[in-house]
Amino acid sequence: MMQDTLQTDVLVIGSGLGGLAAAWQAAKRGCHVTLLTRAANAAESNTDRAQGGIIYRAPGETPEQLETDILTVGGGLSSPDAARLLSREGPRLVKEILIDELGVPFDPSAEDPALPDLTREAGHSLARIVHHKDQTGAAIERAFLDRVRAHPNVKTIANATAVDLLTVSHHSLEPTDVYRLLTCVGAYVLDRQTEKIFSLLAKETILATGGLGKLFLHTTNPPGARGDGIAMAYRAGARCMNMQYIQFHPTALLAPDGCFLISETVRGEGGRLVDRQGREFMQKFHPDGSLAPRDIAARAIYQTMLETGEPCMYLDITHKPAEHLRERFPGIYAVCMERGIDMTREPIPVVPAAHYSCGGIATDDRGRTTVERLRAAGEVACTGLQGANRLASTSLLECLVWGTRAGADAAEGILRGDDFYFPKVADWRYEREPADPALISQDWLTIQHTMWNYCGLIRSERRLNRAMRILRELDLEIARFYEKCEVSDSMIGLRNGILTAFLILEAAQQSRESRGCHYRIN
Repeated sequence: MMQDTLQTDVLVIGSGLGGLAAAWQAAKRGCHVTLLTRAANAAESNTDRAQGGIIYRAPGETPEQLETDILTVGGGLSSPDAARLLSREGPRLVKEILIDELGVPFDPSAEDPALPDLTREAGHSLARIVHHKDQTGAAIERAFLDRVRAHPNVKTIANATAVDLLTVSHHSLEPTDVYRLLTCVGAYVLDRQTEKIFSLLAKETILATGGLGKLFLHTTNPPGARGDGIAMAYRAGARCMNMQYIQFHPTALLAPDGCFLISETVRGEGGRLVDRQGREFMQKFHPDGSLAPRDIAARAIYQTMLETGEPCMYLDITHKPAEHLRERFPGIYAVCMERGIDMTREPIPVVPAAHYSCGGIATDDRGRTTVERLRAAGEVACTGLQGANRLASTSLLECLVWGTRAGADAAEGILRGDDFYFPKVADWRYEREPADPALISQDWLTIQHTMWNYCGLIRSERRLNRAMRILRELDLEIARFYEKCEVSDSMIGLRNGILTAFLILEAAQQSRESRGCHYRIN
């Protein structure tokens, strides 16, 4: 029996800022856009969890100053072209789209309420970050999502998981020529409510699936950050790069339901990293002390924990007025109070946690991958901007810039009438047995513990080799599991998670030089 097949001009997979910016640009230009999100609540994303802010510009600042900071923190691996593009286009798009078009309520300056307040974060030479208290991502996500969903050219499909990208070479029932072998024509999609899989054909597909933090035991990312987009693109033949560069946020409050991010801005506004006795320890690791770049701060905390045998270090901002802290960091303050910690009176216990992937699917300045008609934007992509280490608050701006460019460029080809070939796609096969949730849960724990212990903050040849042995055996089990069982969201995530973990491990093994987020002791 033939399955349902939908068709759209532009398929956007993911509803964070990168996906929303791409969908917005394509829809405004007249394309029909289908926005796909696996969450029941489309706002669930890394964007929604982003606290600190987004880069704007300091008074009198030149693009070259931001470009220099990006290249410095990137450990010599950032693309100068990407840094230049972001530095020139980013602040303009913040003003035109986020401030003027969407009206995101950034906090006003105390000196001039007509201007946004600017703060400084680690690695920045100037105060150039605009913010909405400590919930900047949520403010941007909600303003953008409401506008995108209301657009008549956008159809949002929630509670739906992309299973695999549709490519001419793998899924067509018709003979094809060599030119079309690496061409994406949409995706197989699982409707999580009906548990049925359908084909969604698209003239252009844009991956904006976010990060991969769930591969590690401790992460600040939401549950959906499983590396789905990277795994799907890799299976489709796309090039991935810089996968070894995983940024660990130095300050996360560990809680029973997972880590809670303590924003970079707390350090930016005077928070000091101290040990249990209240002694600062960062000066011996970096001249900027507690404002050291994230990778150095994270390793310093981790190393100090190992040396002292303590389960955490502390972030102390009690020297600031209590009312200011409650006003500036309402979200952090509320979560800390829920856990019995009053940040106005006592330091916050913190540990490092997997936070951001600097690598991903290789893209150009318009989000194009090495697969025809497939683009990527946001954390899933590797534009070359982040290099070996991400400068604080560049992530949201990269989403905005490359999402905007990807959506606009995709629409341009569609509207000028380019020829888009659609093959007859094979139906999905359903005859499988239910998956055992206990096996899925245990397999995830194995991945997370292995990646955290052997491919985390500090790596070595022995640790990486052990991780590879463990995951090779697990990969065979998961492959057999996947072939036999009904396809569910959890099975899709597990299959993608093990593949993405392998890509990180292989890159870490091949890269013997310590640089940025990738730190090897031998």
